Order: sequence, then structure tokens, then C-alpha cells
Amino acid sequence: MTKTIRLTAAQAMVKWLSVQLTEDNERFIEGVWAIFGHGNVAGMGEALHKYRDALPTWRGQNEQTMAHAAIAYAKTKKRKRAHAVTSSIGPGSTNLVTAAALALVNRLPLLMICGDVFANRRPDPVLQQIEDFDDGTVSANDAFRPVVRYFDRITRPEHLLTCLPRALSVMTDPANCGPVCLAFCQDVQAEAFDYLEAFFEPKVWRIRRPEPDPREVVDVVAAIKAAKRPLIVSGGGVLYSGAEETLAAFAARHRIPFVETQAGKGGLSSEDEYNFGSPGVTGSACANELCATADLIIGVGTRFQDFTTGSWTVFGAEDRKLVSINLAGYDATKHNALPVVGDAKVTLEKISQGLGDARFGWHDPSARTGWHESVRTVTAAPRDTNLLPTDAQVIGAVQRVSTEATVAMCAAGTMPGALQVLWQAAQGGYHMEYGYSCMGYEVAGAMGIKLAAPEKEVICFVGDGSYMMANSELATAVMRRVPFTIVLTDNRGYGCINRLQIECGGAEFNNMYKDSQVEVQPEIDFVAHAGSMGAHAEKASDIADLEAKIVAARDRDIPSVIVIDTDAVPGTGAGGHWWDVAVPQAGGPERLEKARERYADNAAKQRTFD
Repeated sequence: MTKTIRLTAAQAMVKWLSVQLTEDNERFIEGVWAIFGHGNVAGMGEALHKYRDALPTWRGQNEQTMAHAAIAYAKTKKRKRAHAVTSSIGPGSTNLVTAAALALVNRLPLLMICGDVFANRRPDPVLQQIEDFDDGTVSANDAFRPVVRYFDRITRPEHLLTCLPRALSVMTDPANCGPVCLAFCQDVQAEAFDYLEAFFEPKVWRIRRPEPDPREVVDVVAAIKAAKRPLIVSGGGVLYSGAEETLAAFAARHRIPFVETQAGKGGLSSEDEYNFGSPGVTGSACANELCATADLIIGVGTRFQDFTTGSWTVFGAEDRKLVSINLAGYDATKHNALPVVGDAKVTLEKISQGLGDARFGWHDPSARTGWHESVRTVTAAPRDTNLLPTDAQVIGAVQRVSTEATVAMCAAGTMPGALQVLWQAAQGGYHMEYGYSCMGYEVAGAMGIKLAAPEKEVICFVGDGSYMMANSELATAVMRRVPFTIVLTDNRGYGCINRLQIECGGAEFNNMYKDSQVEVQPEIDFVAHAGSMGAHAEKASDIADLEAKIVAARDRDIPSVIVIDTDAVPGTGAGGHWWDVAVPQAGGPERLEKARERYADNAAKQRTFD
């Protein structure tokens, strides 16, 4: 006789999630972030309580930032484990849409279990229900459809039998990985059903290593052998594949230099002799020099975002060609690239076998050391302590006291670009959310990194603008005793976008507080604010004081917030490249006309591989 167990749909979901395992016999979904409301408190809330010993539940402060913590956790775990987030209907769900887009762009697993309207429609319209005058099946959760990899609406208890395995298959698929939204009708959460006991047997989810088509490998080997100046662009796919050492061995064996994207930075140490830093808009001078002359660009696990390519102006050689090694065929064939669809580690090994003893060594090793010296110069402590430090000098302070265990992280504003150019990362010492560059990711993301890697020292670089957008998970980190250090640079506005506004010929307007239409210029006491949430908060008087305070923070079991006033005007002072931001074609003063001339000159250099 077939054995069944009678559970509510919500109980069945939680019980099933608790036995989905990794190859290391750990839960793939480690736990669930939850803010309860009328769309999930009675169903999911009761189920999470019932199985709280098998699948932990954590309380956060905002649905979006809970999801940011979950995303940072998954990124740090290299997509081997993930978190779920549950929300009520209406604003609880739509608060998650931004985080879903962030996870989709970055190809990261996130399970969102969103309360939905009543499937039986008896109380229709229920509180917070979105009513579509033309489609009775639409709810607020349909907003997720463009920003998730898999969407399903659970309107019957037995739908779990198909939707849950589909959800996990997406999240563990290295080529199709991304966020999942399960819109869970609130009445269905509470409905009982006789589920087969076999449905709840533990299951191991293996993350595949797809091997490349041998014909594509042959084509790429031939292309590399025909090249004189090949260059590797290492992306986030290298990290997710665990191909860091394979790439290092490949570069050394064949004497091919490599550069790292934002997602790929920190895959290998900045001290690696073949590592020339980052390419493109926020790239190092030595990397961009290589990009300008390379005749074969070998992308490994990168989607060639416009910052990486300098909006397709950084690869300047007339005869250049593009190779793209990627798990996703969509990425591998971009810009008429010669594609190799496969796992980065396996594919590099096979290409190396095909190359045999082929070596190139066309690069100038001294360019690396010269660049590192330039970085030390612009990040050195200011001689005049009466002047506000620059962001580069703040980075230098953290760099000087960093260790092999330090992870520098950020997401938006000035610091992502400055860190990509200037931060000299140890292997595994960099975490940047720059696919979506989402303001407000930083504080929650730092918590997620520390939860995933408690042995690491997590340094969160955040500007005052991004901190003001989302800081409430600082209280969560205090409650859970998750220690990390926030370096909060206060330049009194959106300094990064203000510089871009000036570069594009615009007037300084609505970015810095001084240029905004306000009655009183704000003087925000960030130390008092962070302290009110329970963090250890203090202000650094200068760069030397900042260094001392970072070292002191290592002994605490709660987050530390160190505020330092900075100068909003200077950029990094080194590296960089053009970026395509359209300049108005008509009207404006002389500064706009000059900006248009610069834009036209650079746009004329744009050239993809199509």
C-alpha cells in the first residue's frame, strides 16, 4: 500500500525544502528569511514554525534587503547553496522585485515564496490585491515575470509536486541559474493534501560540469595558435566553476596575460604575475594597454558588460577577434564570438591540451609593477591632514591594514569603480555586485557574505547616499551577532553621479545636497544613527585613525561602522576609460558643446565584433 502523509501545502513545501541536499550533504536552501503579513503568516508562518528545527527562519527588516543578504550568501558560496525569502502579498512581494532583478542579472540563485491572492476568489478583492480590469488571473506577483528565471503560481496543493523540483532544477543549473518566484495563493497554503511520503525523501542536487563540443574546442585552439597577442578576460564564471587555479595554470603554461572583470576580480591574487588588473571603464592602465593591442580576446565566464569593454572601445586592434567560453549559449555567441559552450574549468583544460606547448609571452611584465606603483601613489595617506581625504586614500588605508582574510565589498556609487581600479585583492578577497549595481545592497550584502564565510574579515565600503537607501539590516546583524566592518564615506551627496553629470556637460544639479532644492543642508549624524541600531559606531578623524579603527574592529562580535568625511570631487586619479553615456545633441552652454565633441570622438571608436 502506498504511504501518504497529510500536510498543508505550506507544510509540504517547507518539509520538502528541508531535505534538498548538496553533494556535501548540506541543505541547498540553508534557511528562510521571513517578514510575515496576511499573505503568509497563517500558512507559511505556521509551517516554518512546525519545521523550525529542520529549516531555520530568520527575521529581517525589509524584503528587498533580506533578499540582498540571501544573494550575497549565494554569491559567496559560489552558487553551491542558497537562501529563500518569503513575503506577504502586495507591497511585501513587490519589495522583492528589485532584488529579483539583481539576482537575474548576476545569474545567482534566490528562492522567493511570495504570498498571493485567494485561489478560490471568495474574498475577492482581498487587502492589497492588484485588480487588472482586463485579466482576472493577474496579481502583483506577475511583476516578477521579467526578472526571474522561473515563475509559477501555486493554486492547488498538488502543484508542489511539479513546481518545487522545477524551481530547484533552475537554481542548481549552472547555465540557467537565477531567481525563482513561487506565487503561493494564501488559501492554498493552508489547504491539506495527502502527499506521497516518497516525495519527502532526501534528494541530492548535483551541479553539472557540461563538457564543450570537441569541434568548438578545435576551432578555438586553432584561433589561439593563429594569434600573436592573445589576452584572457576572466569573469565571474571562473569563480562559479572553481576554475581559478586552472586559469592560473593555463595563463602560466601558455604565457598569456589575463585581466579580471568586476565579477571575476579576486578569482586570483593581484600578485599573480599574469594578472594585469581590470579592463575597461574602471580598468587599470596596464590592462587597458593590453586590451588596445590584443589581437584575440578570450572571454572566460564573462557576459562582456559595457564597463568591461569600455562600451566596445577598449579593444582597439584592427585585426582583433573574440572567443567566448561560457556555459550559457546566449553569452557565448555575443558579438559574433567564436563560441565554446561548456564549463570553464573543463573547457580550459581541453583547450590547453590542444595548445600543447604553444607559448606567447607578448606582454611587458614591468607594466604590472609600474601600475602597482601608481596605485600606491594615489592611495597613499595625504600629506596635508587639513584636507579631506579622497576615496582613493580611504581605499589605501584599508588596503594597508588588510590581510589575506579580508574581503572588500560594495555595489554602487564611487567605490565600485575605485575599488576595481585600485584594490589589490588577495585570492577570494573581493565581492562586488556590479551587474545591477544596486544602491542599498551593501549593508545587507556584507551580512550575507559573513554568514557564508564567517572566517573572513568583511569590509563594506558604502557612501552616505547608498547607506541612506537601505541600512536597516544593520539591526539584524546586531541581533544575530554577525560582525563586519562598514567604512562609510560621507561626501554629502551622490558624488559619483555628480562627476558623471559634469563629464557629460551638465550643470551640478540635484546630486550633492549643496546643489539640491532644500531649505536646510542636512547634517546627518551617521555615528548616532548606526549606534541607535546597536552597532559599534565611531568617526575617524583622519586616514591614520581610520586604519587604527579597522584593526580594532576585528575583536568585536557585532558590526562596526566607521564614518569618515571625504572629498567628493576627485576621481581615482589613475586608470579608467571612456563610457558611453549619451550627451544631449542640441542646446546648452559651451560646456555641453565640448562634452558633445568628446562624445562624438569616442563614439567613433566604438566597434564590436559583429
